[in-house]
This record gives sequence, structure tokens and C-alpha cells, in this order.
Amino acid sequence: SGAYDIGSRLEHEGLVRSGFAFQVGIHWWGLAGDLQAGYYRLAPTMPAREIAEVIASGQQATAKVTFPEGFTVEQIAARLDETGLCAAQDFLAVAVPANVSGIPLPTGRSLSAQSVEGYLFPATYVFEYGTEPAVLVDEMAEAFRTRVIEGLGPDLVRTHDSLHEVVTIASMIEREARVDKDRPLISSVIHNRLKRGMRLQVDATVLYALGGHKERVTLEDLKVDSPFNTYRHQGLPPHPICNPGEASVRAALRPAKTDYLFYVARPDGSHKFTRTYAEHLKAIRAIRGG
Repeated sequence: SGAYDIGSRLEHEGLVRSGFAFQVGIHWWGLAGDLQAGYYRLAPTMPAREIAEVIASGQQATAKVTFPEGFTVEQIAARLDETGLCAAQDFLAVAVPANVSGIPLPTGRSLSAQSVEGYLFPATYVFEYGTEPAVLVDEMAEAFRTRVIEGLGPDLVRTHDSLHEVVTIASMIEREARVDKDRPLISSVIHNRLKRGMRLQVDATVLYALGGHKERVTLEDLKVDSPFNTYRHQGLPPHPICNPGEASVRAALRPAKTDYLFYVARPDGSHKFTRTYAEHLKAIRAIRGG
């Protein structure tokens, strides 16, 4: 019976001393018909009756998990795996546009339509253990829809091309900015370069192409043959390079009004912005020496 199976499992896990005694107990306590399958938070210190009442309550065990702004889909999958909510590969297998509703994602066979990168909202979530990975994907995408598409309202043009462009720019801002005041300025550099037909030359896109994080890209890194390498390819990368937060999306929508075309990072994480290549080289020498 179900009660027998539950009792045996609890005994095997060291949660009760006797599975048979637990089976007898749940009948005695009038709970035999109320036990519900699921994931429960139990401890060996709990009395058998309390364990039975928890299982009869149907209140599933939950985990609180935080995904910081700038996490990639792969980093989200790894954190879910660490938390025990689902295996990373199971999450990645279903983290596809087909499992996202309510967001006008790109369609077709292009690389831009193959990923949900950028559309899983970074936040703290409470998930029930046993939740299907596809449901986890949809919940995070629903948070994006609520917080970004609805939350930013009239600022956001709701065509899929515009949304995709905004989120892709926001993802670069998220990965490049270390201080909030730089976000609209970095956004202005990206927009100014796009308007002039210049390559964006954003280091974060190279790091994404390489599949890892380094403090600084090398000249060799800049040669990586990837559509995400904005040193080699014109325009925006095929899709976002991370999942940006609201501040970066807002900066993508509202760039500062500047004529900056370059920036270089200071040791404290802030950036020095310049208008010409000569000014840029001067800023690099001043900050890095030489």
C-alpha cells in the first residue's frame, strides 16, 4: 500500500525507527487517507506523528534561490542544480522560447530565436521542490513580463524586434557597468556607435563568446570567431548575453544624451568616457600607466 511504501522509505532514510510502526500509526491517527505525494522538509528529530501530519498537509518543501542581475541561463541552471531544485541539464533542455509565454520573442531559425537568454528575470524566487523545469522557466519569464514589459510601460515599444534590441543592449550594459551612474552613459556609447555604423567592441560580448569570465580580454581573445564577438561583427550580438535587471533595461531605453564613443574601466569599477580615439588612448594611459 501507499502507507507501507512511505513507511519503508522513511525508515530507509533514517527518519523513523520502524516503517511498520509508522504505518500502524497513520491509521491510528486517522491520516491514512490523507497522505500526499510530494517533496517535504523532514528531520530525524521530528516525532513520527509530526512527520505524518506534514505529509498529510500537502505543504511542499520550498527553496529560496537568488539569481543576481547579469546571470546567464547557464549560471541560473547551475544555481538551481546547487539548490537541488533540478539538474542543470534538465533546465537547459527546456530553457527554450517554446516554453515561454506572454513575451514576443524572435521567431524562425536564426540564432536569435534559439535562446531565452535575457528574458529570465533576475530576482529572488521561492520554488517548490519537484516543480517541473519548464515551469521554472515560465515563472522567471513571467516575472520578466510583469516587471519589464508591464512595469516599464510606455517606455517599451512592444514589437519583438524592438524588445529584442532593447534587452540585448541592456544585457551588455549589465555586464559592463559596475556602478549605477555609468549605466546610461554606457548605453549612450552603444547607441552612438550603432547610429554611426561603428563596431560596438564591447568586451563582455567577447567573454560571452568564450563561455567564461576573465578580468580583461586579451588581443588573442578579440580574434574569437563568434557572432557574439562585437569586435569582429557589426551591430548587436544575435541575442542578449545575460539576464539584465530593471536598471539596465531602463538605461537601454533612456541613454544619456552624449557624444561619447569610448570608455575604459578605472580600478574602482567606474568608467572614464571619451569622445575621440585619441582621448580614449590618453585615458587608457592615465588609468593603466604607460
